[in-house]
Amino acid sequence: MSINTKYLKNNTQDIITASEILKSGGIVAIPTETVYGLAADMYNTQAVDKIFRAKNRPNDNPLIVHICDINQVYNLTDDFCVQAQELVKKYWPGPLTIILNKKKSVPNNITGNLDSVAIRFPAHKTAQKIIKHTGVPLVAPSANSSGKPSPTSFEHVLHDLDHKIDAILDGGTCDIGLESTVISFLEKTPRLLRPGFITQENIQSIIPEIIIDNSVYSKLDNNQKVISPGTKYKHYAPKSPVILINSSTENYVNFINQKYNQDQNILAMCFDEDLKYIKNNIKYISYGPENNFETQSRNLFKILRDTENIDISEIYVHINNNINNNFCDLKTAVYNRLVRAAGFNIINLI
Repeated sequence: MSINTKYLKNNTQDIITASEILKSGGIVAIPTETVYGLAADMYNTQAVDKIFRAKNRPNDNPLIVHICDINQVYNLTDDFCVQAQELVKKYWPGPLTIILNKKKSVPNNITGNLDSVAIRFPAHKTAQKIIKHTGVPLVAPSANSSGKPSPTSFEHVLHDLDHKIDAILDGGTCDIGLESTVISFLEKTPRLLRPGFITQENIQSIIPEIIIDNSVYSKLDNNQKVISPGTKYKHYAPKSPVILINSSTENYVNFINQKYNQDQNILAMCFDEDLKYIKNNIKYISYGPENNFETQSRNLFKILRDTENIDISEIYVHINNNINNNFCDLKTAVYNRLVRAAGFNIINLI
């Protein structure tokens, strides 16, 4: 069924309008510092079900609850442990999600029927105001079609969800561009489930001992339970197949130039440093300097979406993966998104 989606501006009146839509059981795309989220009242099960339908999202993929006051955590869990409290004292509001045992009052349809709940306090002032005016925490997964690159602008949301949701609030381009770091406190030793802007080094400055979950680097089995978004299903994928090329600049450029001789409809998604070596007639797009991971993270989803406007058969992405599987930095976060966009399809030329 087609919906007459409202387009809202980032002003006081439209923030109130967005909140009123949410109070009445609607779903609204809102900006955050990470990516745009598709928000609903966490306690309104029918509204939450609308999110799953609009996104075509598997219902065992849990949603993150967004709060605007740290005291709201106590309405969601009885196990707000000291380690979690110390971590959020440093990094909330911000791009950090914590997973704790949930209270029975937390609806099962937002947790994938698990006994845990994922919680975040976004730093984006507009998101905070919308949550405050709505009067309850909001669930807000990325405001995109499930499996597609996450949205970092109003235009991205409009492309995927226009006429499928009640409103989109235009908050400009997201500052960070990658989803939040996710860390679980369900075990004695905290477990990092999804890397992001808050890095392992940041976390260990507060909590020295943590575990890096295998899902950061590896594909989960189909029968494994998901306790964090972005860890099981194929994510972030544009229309054309993505293949990662793990190599030096020289090997990558040689590969691309040879591949072009076989298929002139390929796209090189590369680093700035590669551009001067790629044949002039090869289609290319850069996602940033090789060692500037903040720029890469900010550009990544936009670039993946931009590839959909180019007539191509395959996308060959240059990575230089000398990543230590025991350490998660911002480079790891970028790699984590790319390897899922590629469905773990990697060619190693190192």
